Amino acid sequence: MKKTAYTFIIIMAVFLIMTACAAGPNEALNTPSPDSLVVAGFWRGLWHGIIAPFTFFISLFTDKINLYEVHNNGGWYDFGFVIGAGIIFGGGGRASRRRG
Repeated sequence: MKKTAYTFIIIMAVFLIMTACAAGPNEALNTPSPDSLVVAGFWRGLWHGIIAPFTFFISLFTDKINLYEVHNNGGWYDFGFVIGAGIIFGGGGRASRRRG
């Protein structure tokens, strides 16, 4: 085979693997959970991002705890979750520090 054929096969394999990992639609978006009458928004997303390492550890041992709230309002919850996770994991603040 020619080099271009190998390149094409590799590109197609990478593309297939990447599309297999794509997230599907969230059917519970903008609906309250059965346990609560509220839909998780920015502030809950922020809190869930901050406690994410602890929640992940607990979720390894029980099926009653989830890392991510699926009953959320979409973008604002996601934004809060990312900010909260950034707070707990350092947020890249060291990258902006000057080298001396």
